[in-house]
Amino acid sequence: MTGGLPTKDDAGDVVDFLIDQHQQLRGLLGDVLQSSGQDRQRSFDQAREMLARHETGEEMIVRPLTRKAPDGGAVADARMAEENAAKEVLADLEKMDVESEQFVATFTGFRQSVLDHADAEERDEFPLLRQNTDPDALAKARDRVKRAEQMAPTHPHPSAKTTAANYVAGPFAAMLDRARDAFSRS
Repeated sequence: MTGGLPTKDDAGDVVDFLIDQHQQLRGLLGDVLQSSGQDRQRSFDQAREMLARHETGEEMIVRPLTRKAPDGGAVADARMAEENAAKEVLADLEKMDVESEQFVATFTGFRQSVLDHADAEERDEFPLLRQNTDPDALAKARDRVKRAEQMAPTHPHPSAKTTAANYVAGPFAAMLDRARDAFSRS
């Protein structure tokens, strides 16, 4: 908060926060395809890190809330399946030369699946949360997602397929990712 007024970062609930992140991700994913060389690599690295953190926050904080709603289990399971598939592709993309035709083709399909996933969350999951979760709980969930993202891994970890796996493996994976990121920048 600044001067007692909520900043954009403090305003709204978890749904508002995640929709804002979806907008940022849409831009980052577009930047990857519109750039080349080192700019493409930089854009991809930014998108990869934001996706890894964003999905970890959703899996740890949002999915358990979704499961509490009527028919929420099916919605949560569908979103988790999409995220797990995306982790696999993102891990494969990390190993590719960003200038290769294979990267561009794979990333183009990946980008569309991420956009479809965000649309499904906004259409199916977020209204369910708003209808079935106390507004105060949604505001607290925003803060919990932010904390989870700060501690989250910066690379995809396809083996973390459940909320529990994110809690168990996440801190160790995040530590390893930060060391890997530091060495790659040296």
